[in-house]
Amino acid sequence: MKQVWSAAIAVAIAGSVSAGEITVDNCGAPLVFETQPERLVVHDMNMTDMAFALGLQDKIVGLTGITGWYKTSPEFDTLRGDIPELAPKYPTVENLVAANPDLFFAGWYYGMKPGGDVTPDTLAPFGIKTMILTESCVHLDKDRPEASMDLLFDDVLRLGKVMHVEDKAETLVAGWKDELAGIEAKTADLAKPRVFLLDGPADAPFTAGKFAIPDAMITAAGGANVTHDMDTSWGRTSWETVAAANPEFLVLLDYQTGNGAADTFKFLQEHPVMSETDAVKNARWIGLRYEELTPGPANIEAISKMAKAMHPGLN
Repeated sequence: MKQVWSAAIAVAIAGSVSAGEITVDNCGAPLVFETQPERLVVHDMNMTDMAFALGLQDKIVGLTGITGWYKTSPEFDTLRGDIPELAPKYPTVENLVAANPDLFFAGWYYGMKPGGDVTPDTLAPFGIKTMILTESCVHLDKDRPEASMDLLFDDVLRLGKVMHVEDKAETLVAGWKDELAGIEAKTADLAKPRVFLLDGPADAPFTAGKFAIPDAMITAAGGANVTHDMDTSWGRTSWETVAAANPEFLVLLDYQTGNGAADTFKFLQEHPVMSETDAVKNARWIGLRYEELTPGPANIEAISKMAKAMHPGLN
């Protein structure tokens, strides 16, 4: 009798799991899965890092947007193994359909462009659902909350829920929150330097506004983003505006080409207005990689690096 009862329970549980829908938020709209996705394509380094952190390699049938822009680390290459890259930059619908995925993890200007060829609407007829990077939602919905580290935490939890690795996702996020609490406790009573982030030399600086995760990262590291008032995620401002804010510390995006961030700092040293700012005169800067400054697991160590560089003597 006990064996029959146990078997009945097992059947009931199996039935409820297979029948249960999974719904997650997707830029304010529900994204519903009747079954767990089995074939995943991921765009960009940062989102791929999320998938790798959750151990999803056996579900990933392709990556896009990696080698066209970035130099990968040996650690990334090891985790990637033989997962193919379907497109070195932005994929086409044909690239994606050929891999026959049931889920594409990407974002606006992270593999997709509003009104472009690859969007959730253009992929849906092929049975491909799209999970959108939350940081990028602001490009289509201006009524979004300012950036916080929940941009990372919630996306990892969403991906974990969809891919049935919720426990792993929750463990990761809990550990990251503990690390950040430790950093914030050390910097809480320290002065907050004015910080400017620069994505490479240009006629007009490309930087992070209030909806981009570096804004939250700078705060978490004990600084104040001088472009926080920009009503965008990533966007352009003017050199005069930045110089007037007189940043005391610089975060320079390092694409690891040439001399990397050092070349960007040299550009600022020779710039007619930026050369007069405290950060440039005192050579106070740090170079961080793309995947450290876009939502992904590398954000946590990057915040620690920023905090130590901003606040000399912090251990």
